[in-house]
Amino acid sequence: MSDKKFMEIAIKAVVDYFNSQADVTDKNGKITEDNVFIVWMCKTLQNNKAMLSTTVSDGMYYEFTWNGDKQEGYLDCYKKWKNIVVKAEEG
Repeated sequence: MSDKKFMEIAIKAVVDYFNSQADVTDKNGKITEDNVFIVWMCKTLQNNKAMLSTTVSDGMYYEFTWNGDKQEGYLDCYKKWKNIVVKAEEG
């Protein structure tokens, strides 16, 4: 699968998921492909993986994996709960 086709499928999966979960009273409303961006992606052999986010500030991020053997994709949806700073001790 080409990178372009993979990106199209991954972005559409995020849009479809987000819009299926959006409440009619949600202030964010529905999104389009223009609201989704790929943060990181890679291809290993016949498999693809991407980390995606949206322009909606809801703390969600998405991981999309394409299984080239089965020709199917998997969308994982995550919510950021905390950002904790960890520093190494000197010495």
